[in-house]
Amino acid sequence: MSEHRGIIVPEGCGRVLLHACCAPCSSAVVEWMLQHGVEPVIYYYNPNIWPREEYETRKNESKRHAESLGIQWMDDDELRMTDYELRHQSWRTAVAGLEGEPERGRRCEACFYHRLLATARKAQEIGIGWFATTLASSRWKNLEQVNAAGMKAEEAVRGGRPDEVRFWAQNWRKDGLQERRNHLLKEYNFYNQQYCGCEFSIRF
Repeated sequence: MSEHRGIIVPEGCGRVLLHACCAPCSSAVVEWMLQHGVEPVIYYYNPNIWPREEYETRKNESKRHAESLGIQWMDDDELRMTDYELRHQSWRTAVAGLEGEPERGRRCEACFYHRLLATARKAQEIGIGWFATTLASSRWKNLEQVNAAGMKAEEAVRGGRPDEVRFWAQNWRKDGLQERRNHLLKEYNFYNQQYCGCEFSIRF
């Protein structure tokens, strides 16, 4: 492994499928990767986000950010309205019974795993050997929960096979990235959401 102060690049990780929860949380992570020889492919998979207007706003900001840097961006959306609705319902099924859990509780664990499992499967599908997530850049998220969900997703996809898809567990708040995120938020004039995204985390 090569180390750049607090952030460690796994050996052989030249390309990574980066699950992006939003543009603000992605910005400093993407910048760091590009500066240190890692090619990020941004994958936007967040069926937890509600309502649809919020989902589309965050998605469009993520896409705008990627296009401004000339890097690959993808999601699994189609033009039909039902695709968002079906994915959101799938997410609701994944967190069923946990609606009343507090933030950083078991609902968040289930939510992280649902999204990172989809990311691991996409990485396997398109032949990228590593995946990571910008969820690990947010100070509002429990880093242990995020990394545990990523490792669980890796194991589920690999199914005991050789290391064909690996999770890059990383604290993306190190090396000044939290401060850099705040700077880039203003530089890009990103939409900056005020809640996690799911209907159970909204604070009116």
